[in-house]
Amino acid sequence: MTKLSGSILAADFLNLKSEIKRVENYIDELHIDVMDGHFVPNLTFGFPLIKAVKNITDLPIDVHLMVTNPEFHIDKLLDFDIQRITVHIESTVHIHRAITKIKENNIEAFVTLNPGTPLVLIEEVIPYVDGVLVMSVNPGFSGQKFIAKSIEKIKTLNNWKQKYGMNYSIAVDGGVNSSNADVVVSAGANILIMGYGIFKNPDLENLSSQLRGK
Repeated sequence: MTKLSGSILAADFLNLKSEIKRVENYIDELHIDVMDGHFVPNLTFGFPLIKAVKNITDLPIDVHLMVTNPEFHIDKLLDFDIQRITVHIESTVHIHRAITKIKENNIEAFVTLNPGTPLVLIEEVIPYVDGVLVMSVNPGFSGQKFIAKSIEKIKTLNNWKQKYGMNYSIAVDGGVNSSNADVVVSAGANILIMGYGIFKNPDLENLSSQLRGK
């Protein structure tokens, strides 16, 4: 089953409540990118915005920690009743500890990796996670072009699932839109994270009906 995840980085923040209400019937969850200006060259959202979003919608929330030392932030996130925390393999030397801490609190734990990071680096932690997020752009900014090489990573992750009898989700984030979503799903992804593809899409209802549940 394919899920659509709306990345609020592409939303109109002057009208955040109406933006979320406008799309929430066509998507399955919201994706919040927390960036620290150090791990990635941008500053975005902190805990007050996560709290505000929780007060706006009942949609599940995925918090993507694009920060150095993400384990410093996990405890605070426990206060917000979120459904998933996504952590970068490159951001901490204690990735197993971070994943364990998330799962001990009954929150889904996803591991992610940048476009230039080989999949082999996450092999050791895949048995412990609920999903893998493939970054199909270099993280930091919304609206970038999809990196075609990402399709090979998705296919490899899907092959590993079949080979080893695993059941982790495969999410994709970056440059996913109406023109390439079918290809991404066919490669094995079951969660499509879109910013512009959702919040700037004039035909979101059609995209949603085509992809959700596929």
